[in-house]
Formats: sequence, C-alpha cells, structure tokens
Amino acid sequence: MPIEHVGVSERARDQLVKLKRNTGIPHWNELCRWALCLSLAEPSIPAAAKIVTDSSVDMTWRQFGGTFSDVYLALLRERCHRDGLELSDDNLAAQFKLHLHRGIGYLAADRRLTNLPALFRRLELSSEDRLS
Repeated sequence: MPIEHVGVSERARDQLVKLKRNTGIPHWNELCRWALCLSLAEPSIPAAAKIVTDSSVDMTWRQFGGTFSDVYLALLRERCHRDGLELSDDNLAAQFKLHLHRGIGYLAADRRLTNLPALFRRLELSSEDRLS
C-alpha cells in the first residue's frame, strides 16, 4: 500500500476548519476527498513543494477513502500515469500529498463557499468545465 497515513500541514488544517464551518461537513476525510478530486481534475501538475504534515489532522488511508479507498488510489495512479510519472510508492505518496494540499487550497480560496450548496455548485462547475 503506497499510502498508509494521511496528514495535512497546519495551514491546510486551518483551511479545513474554515471549510467545515462554512459547509457544515463534519469530517476531515470527506472534505479531503472533495479536495483530492478537485485537484486531480485540474489539468496542470501540482507544483513540487515540501509539505510538512504537522497538524492534528491525521487519519489512515482507509479512513480517508472509506469504502472507495481503492477507487481514490486508482484515480491517483491514473493521474500519475497521465503525467508521465513512475508509479512507485514514493511517487504516489508524494503526488497524493501535493494534490490533496492543492485541492484544499482551491476550496479554501473560493470566497463563494459559504455553505454546502455552494460547495456542490463549485464542484459541479468544475466538472462542467472538464466536459466541455
């Protein structure tokens, strides 16, 4: 298993706290799933960065992905393959961390996300952009 532990930086934790408050989504893993998918849908490769996962947000891969943890891993593998990256465990773990943090940043930066319906509209618009 390339990713056994999921953690986020202190900054990302603060962004997730704000998102929890605005959307009413009570669980870190649910917000993190949305964030990951949002970043994976973005065509650009996330910028390389050293991310220190030093916050209190901490979960196992199974907690992160729930019933669909294998699907999230398959999506990540496909994205790495599409980006021309070797599918090593280290690369998958690094790309997961980069995509997760980029997605959290995208969600946190959107001032329109003041409630759960706004989050759904944001994600719907993102998927429509990809389909056109």
